[in-house]
Amino acid sequence: MTRTTGPAGADHEVGASLVEAVRRAGASVGALYLLSPDEPVLCLSLLCGAPAEFAAPWSRVPLASPAPVADAVREERLVWAGSQEEMARTYPRTAMALPYPCALAAAPVTGGRPWGTLLLIWPPTHPPALSGRERGRIASACRALARLLAEAAASGAPLPACGTPRELPFDREAGAAGATPDAAADFAERLPGGSCALDLTGRVTFVSSGGATLLGREPGELLGTLPWESLPWLDDPSYEDRYRAAVINREPVSFTALRPPDTWLDFHLYPDPGGVSVRIVPTGSRPPPVPAPAWPPREAAPARAGQLYQLMYLAAGLTEVVGVQDVVDLIADQIMPAFGAQGLVLAMADAGRLRITGHRGYPAAVVERLDGLPIDTVFTPAGRALARGVPLFFADPQEMAAHYREARVVSGKHAWAFLPLIISGRPVGVCVLSYDHPHRFPAEERAVMTSLAGLIAQALDRARLYDATLGIAHGLQQALLPHSLPAVAGLEVAARYLPATHGMDIGGDFYDLIPLGEDVVAAVIGDVQGHNVAAAALMGQVRTAVHAHATVGVPPDEVLSRTDRLLTDLDSDLFTSCLYLRLDFARRLVRLSDAGHPPPLVRLPGRAARPVEVAPGPPLGVDPDADRPVTEFPLVPGMLIVLYTDGLVETPGEDPDESVQRLARLLTEADDSDLELLIDSVLEQLRPAAKRLDDIALLVLRCDTDPDGTDRVAGTDGEHRDRDR
Repeated sequence: MTRTTGPAGADHEVGASLVEAVRRAGASVGALYLLSPDEPVLCLSLLCGAPAEFAAPWSRVPLASPAPVADAVREERLVWAGSQEEMARTYPRTAMALPYPCALAAAPVTGGRPWGTLLLIWPPTHPPALSGRERGRIASACRALARLLAEAAASGAPLPACGTPRELPFDREAGAAGATPDAAADFAERLPGGSCALDLTGRVTFVSSGGATLLGREPGELLGTLPWESLPWLDDPSYEDRYRAAVINREPVSFTALRPPDTWLDFHLYPDPGGVSVRIVPTGSRPPPVPAPAWPPREAAPARAGQLYQLMYLAAGLTEVVGVQDVVDLIADQIMPAFGAQGLVLAMADAGRLRITGHRGYPAAVVERLDGLPIDTVFTPAGRALARGVPLFFADPQEMAAHYREARVVSGKHAWAFLPLIISGRPVGVCVLSYDHPHRFPAEERAVMTSLAGLIAQALDRARLYDATLGIAHGLQQALLPHSLPAVAGLEVAARYLPATHGMDIGGDFYDLIPLGEDVVAAVIGDVQGHNVAAAALMGQVRTAVHAHATVGVPPDEVLSRTDRLLTDLDSDLFTSCLYLRLDFARRLVRLSDAGHPPPLVRLPGRAARPVEVAPGPPLGVDPDADRPVTEFPLVPGMLIVLYTDGLVETPGEDPDESVQRLARLLTEADDSDLELLIDSVLEQLRPAAKRLDDIALLVLRCDTDPDGTDRVAGTDGEHRDRDR
């Protein structure tokens, strides 16, 4: 995954700027994430102070994911976690993938446009808070990176590759005076015990003769190798984990290991930005608590520490997905890159057939050919893997062609992993990861893939249930809201209902427009307490009651009072806020009654928008005998009336009045030539999708002129006055 070619041009300058930023900040590790030009994903492009393997769990970070690098660029702020405990509280998934004591900062790299995120990691000795000077240096580094990226983009120079991180070495400081490589080697040979050196990737770059003797290998057999690969007795994730901790923390680490059959060795690791120096000393004869078994040959090597953390990170992500598409996106955005796969097919078992639910890296014609195949098909191993519940791995086309020749021809891929998705013996589907080139599947990679398959199956089963429930909820919601609003001469109308970002996407917000004759129309908006099916059902009853009482022709206060009595008869424990307006074009008058609902906003031509001063009564369902004051104000040509529910303006910890005033300022400056675009603008500025904590209903009315050009309504008095009726 690491790019080995030398940097050039913009890539070199940006890399040098990143190394300088890490050095000036006193950090141990630095990384630059760039926004992908093709999808909402942050890709790790440059890494300094650690091997790219360490960052495998988060080499691709979806922009919407709960991760420091994503939050930094999405929210345009510096994200700081001063300790592992703080990281675990605020970013549990990141803490699982980076389980070492450290401090972390993520800052947006922006300048004219967002480019990505600068990530810095410090040893745990860093103070719990960033100093003002450190914040200034980080901000300066981000500006410098943004400037270099912008200049490169403007000149057409290639930017650092997205998704293929290049490791940047720290320049070592000058050595001791008079020191030469031979002198350094002689120094190490004279020390008791043994010595060796590892680079940041963990490979042995130097070993003394004493070290080789203690390790039981010739120096040539160790140089350039990973200790846990060349020395089977060190092939334990806990030992590799000590090395990873030293690289991340930049603090000395020690551990003891048994070299078979009975030699115990102490390893002392001393890290710096360039690598790790290791002292090896015998601890003497120390028998274990129980007789040590003979060192058995392993059929399968244990999973590497990094793969274990990767598995935990991906597993945590699978617990956060909601719908089936979320599962597909997480597999494509995080699991595929983690295993270097270029293709994905996720198929569900349905009535004896494999229905493709999601895919990446395949042409539409191939997906169409594979979709709907019988589970017992011999065209692809997917059905066999699902029927037997055993993963199948094919490292090259020849291995696949021996049993499934046509599958190789159709897909054009060169290696495949078929992972059955099974829950308590029940087949759910199959996940296929494929490769554009032959790919060997080591035993530890197979183990991790198999473990993930079980987690994917659980997530997919939950997601299917959620989607089914959501479909029912949407159907109910759409049935209860008006499919379209009636056309009224001289009145332009636009409306919108948006569910909260989280939950069942169903609630009790509603709106309606009710013609009451040639010159009269009623507008109503309301909000039933709750965000569930019961709230939606009550909303339908309230909307129907309001509509029925309005068409009888009773005044606004009586419409609400009669609806209130209905709620009392229904004996519901939910209350409802409601605002009812009656627009009388002949009398050029608006009359309204408010049952605990936010007041409407009115904007007259050439004037600022402002809330109507109303005398609200209690919400419906609280007191059926309560008085319902009526407020009147003139109906003026060009008048804009905005009705909304509290989800648009209320935010925990904020003053509701200030939120209403902010909405009024937006409406004052808004272009109302297209009411649908006006609603889009208001929602984008007040409640982007990621920040909707409550349902939103919005109904916008504009009083225009008659088709013949005459005023449908007239009058200029903008004063509001309260009347009992």
